[in-house]
Amino acid sequence: MNKNEICIDVRDLKIHFPARSGLAGKVSGWTKAVDGISFTVKKGEVFAIVGESGCGKTTAAQAIMGLLKPTSGSIEINIGDSSNDKNPKIWDNLNAAQRKDLRREMQIVFQDPYSSLNPRMTVKSILEEPLIIHKLGSQKERAARIDELLNQVGLSKSYLDRYPHEFSGGQRQRIGIARSLATSPKLIVADEPVSALDVSIQAQIINLLQDMQTTYSQTLLFISHDLAVVRHIANRIAVMYQGKIMEMGSDDQIFSSTLHPYTELLLKSVPTIKKSQNSERKLTDKKEPSADKTSEDKSQNENNEHRGCSFYPRCPIRTEQCRSESPQLEDFGDGHLCACFKAKSK
Repeated sequence: MNKNEICIDVRDLKIHFPARSGLAGKVSGWTKAVDGISFTVKKGEVFAIVGESGCGKTTAAQAIMGLLKPTSGSIEINIGDSSNDKNPKIWDNLNAAQRKDLRREMQIVFQDPYSSLNPRMTVKSILEEPLIIHKLGSQKERAARIDELLNQVGLSKSYLDRYPHEFSGGQRQRIGIARSLATSPKLIVADEPVSALDVSIQAQIINLLQDMQTTYSQTLLFISHDLAVVRHIANRIAVMYQGKIMEMGSDDQIFSSTLHPYTELLLKSVPTIKKSQNSERKLTDKKEPSADKTSEDKSQNENNEHRGCSFYPRCPIRTEQCRSESPQLEDFGDGHLCACFKAKSK
C-alpha cells in the first residue's frame, strides 16, 4: 500500500494502566487495556473496531486522538495541509501549535449525546465554538457556516437559540455531528455514536454519518460493540478482545468467511427475527472453566499475566497449545488476518 494512501498507521500499540493497592498506592500490577495491536486505515475508508465493552477499542481511539499517551508502540497520522501530507504526524513530536492544527483536522463524535453537549450553551454557541478556537472566518462567515451545518444534519435554523435539554437524543447527536464537521476535518472518530439511542433513530444517524463521509471524502474510524451496525457502514473491520485484535478483514470476509471463534460468537449474538433450533452458539457446547481453576491458572491471574491466547477460557476449540502460546495475526489471503492456531482447520 502506498504510504500516501494511509491516514492512520498503528504499530504494536500498547496502553497499560497501573493497578494500585494499599494505603501507599503501590503498583501491584498492570491492566493491559491495549496490548500490542497494529492496523492501518486508508484515506477515505470507513474502518470499524468492534468488540465487547472493556476490550480496549475506545482506549485505542483515544490514543489516536492524542488524548492518551501510549505505553509503547507508534501512531502515525497522515492528514493536514497538502504541503505536509508526506510527513506523517506523531503526537509526541508536535509542539502546542502543531497539535492544535492537527486537532482541527480530526474530530470526534461522542457516545452519549446527553453529556457531550454543554447544557449552558445554545446550539449556536456549541457550533461556533470550534470555529472561534481555530480562528476560522469572520463573525458573518461563521454565522453562514453554522446555518450550513444545521442544514447538512437535517435541523432547522430555528433551533439556534435553544439549549441541549430541549432536544431528543437523536437531535442532540445530530448537533454533535454538526459540531464535529465545523472545521471540515479529514478524519472523524465516531465512538459508539448510536449505542445510547433508540433503535428507530440509530439508522438515521448511521445514514447521516455515511452521507457526510461520502460527501466530504472523509476517513471514518467507527467504534462499536454492535456488529449489525458495523455491517451497515464499514469497509474493513478489526475485532478486538481483551486488548488484542483477534481478526481483521473486509466486511465480506468478516461476515461471510469468519475465521475466529470469538468473531463467530459476536455474529451469533446479533438478534434475528427467527432462529432455527440448531442455531445455538457453538461456544456454549463446551463449558467454560469453572471457579476451580488449576494452580497454574491462579498464578497467572495473580500476576496479571496470561501466556496463552486471551480467548482460551471461552473457546470451544481450544488446545493445550492455546494455553501456553499466544497466537499472532496471520494473513489467510487477501488481507484477511486472524490470530488463531485452529483457523486453518475450521
